[in-house]
Amino acid sequence: MKIEPFKVEEWMNAYEVGAKYNIAETCVDSISIDELFELVGEDKASFLDALCSRRLTYGDIEGAAPFREGVCRLYRSLEPQNVVPTHGAAGANHHVFYSLLEAGDEVVSIMPTYQQLYSIPESFGVRTKLLNLKEEDGYLPDLKKLGNLVTSKTKMICLNNPNNPTGSLMDLDTLRKIVEIARSADAYILCDEVYRHLTQEDGWNESIADLYEKGISVSSMSKVFSLAGLRLGWIATTDSEAIGKLLSHRDYTLISCGLLDEALAGVALRQGDRLLDRNRSIVRRNLRILDEWVQRQPHVRYVRPKAGTTALVHYDLDMESYDFCREMYHDTGAFVTPGDCFEMGRCMRIGYGSDTETLMDGLAAIDRYIAHKVEAETDKLNEQEGTL
Repeated sequence: MKIEPFKVEEWMNAYEVGAKYNIAETCVDSISIDELFELVGEDKASFLDALCSRRLTYGDIEGAAPFREGVCRLYRSLEPQNVVPTHGAAGANHHVFYSLLEAGDEVVSIMPTYQQLYSIPESFGVRTKLLNLKEEDGYLPDLKKLGNLVTSKTKMICLNNPNNPTGSLMDLDTLRKIVEIARSADAYILCDEVYRHLTQEDGWNESIADLYEKGISVSSMSKVFSLAGLRLGWIATTDSEAIGKLLSHRDYTLISCGLLDEALAGVALRQGDRLLDRNRSIVRRNLRILDEWVQRQPHVRYVRPKAGTTALVHYDLDMESYDFCREMYHDTGAFVTPGDCFEMGRCMRIGYGSDTETLMDGLAAIDRYIAHKVEAETDKLNEQEGTL
């Protein structure tokens, strides 16, 4: 099977370890197991004693009950049988495509988004149509254009809400209209919701799994709950036929998730509101800092994110994004993601879920780099004018 290189992951793999100021990271500031138990207020010693006495079998093949019950509390209408555990959200997205699509099917996806949502279907021989999100629309989908792309042959619409990399957030009315478009074609909606609940305003963040009988929600413990090291995600849907296919294909690829991972995730989700309160506080504080920086830095602009941990920041320097980000990394240690990883030129994705000090130091490093480039460009222009 031929598949396109995964641009954002290749970039992260190449540069993340040596970064001085990592503001490319998309998870909210990660926590240790000690911090997890302190946050949720459970007895760590008792938990570890019970866990260490367990035999390391495959565990619950379809997922440990405390974990799946905890996932259900993140939705309005789900029961444990509606949840399929996976190896992260990346594994969940791949598994949905592998289980529900085949060569010759038609999919509509958005751009920019996480590359899985269009490159994996393409690799399966699926005809993939793209709906480009526009800055002037706040990176929200044009519903008329979406409706024109969807046909009777459309098997699935792929969304990302909140959006990575822009931080845009579709509201309930928009989601309901997309449901009607999908229902007209009897199409699935796959919505990557890994940043769901990390909102800038209080209130419930709707899921496609609660709104549509063929809605499929994908998420994980990584971004929202700061536990990427568990490598644990899930697929959630009320579509029993889809669940059957997902479980059948899972026997070939996964069998089960890790017993230890699901046990720790169950602890986190029992008191999930405590983790969410912590992490909302971080992203709300940090977005204020990022927003103030954008307002005072004359060479950048963005659409202010509504949710999630990422922002797509455009710059006015005459440099392609890979060159801009690579040179800045080596000159200052500031690590961001090139916009071209998302097919977006002359911009960068900044992650603002890190600890606040790292974010502030990283933004200051970007300031120094931009000032240096602007000064160099000014000197070059002055030299050229002097020779005329």
